[in-house]
Amino acid sequence: MKLHDLVPNVGSKKNRKRVGRGISAGQGKTAGRGTKGAGARSGEGGHAYRQGGNLPFFRRLPFMRGEGFTPPNQVFYNEVNLDQLSQFFKAGEDVTPEALDKAHLIRDTRNPVVVLGRGEMAFALKVRAHRVSAGAKAKIEKAGGTVELIA
Repeated sequence: MKLHDLVPNVGSKKNRKRVGRGISAGQGKTAGRGTKGAGARSGEGGHAYRQGGNLPFFRRLPFMRGEGFTPPNQVFYNEVNLDQLSQFFKAGEDVTPEALDKAHLIRDTRNPVVVLGRGEMAFALKVRAHRVSAGAKAKIEKAGGTVELIA
């Protein structure tokens, strides 16, 4: 078998119908569109939002001002600052989302925890959080503590 022997399967290829090419072609004159009316005109069917005389769906909706919508996949973090950690935890303790919840420092346990750098650290803590800002990480490590990110 050579390249010039290859042919498509029988019935898999079909010639397109060429309409409006004269009376003997079988689809001349009105070219299968009937006579007169919206269906006979070019651009028939209107645009994508046309609903045949009804008020279109997007016009029935109220105006959406500003950015237009609320992003569905926003991540809301439980924010905890270093001054809060130094207030509620003792030197050498583990700071985990569970420990923060027990200390009533986070609002919703389903949301991830971010540690931010407001305040100073005077002692070492083992911090485990979903996110830690660069300033907070530097202050924790300067005080002798460790930072571990939770996946």
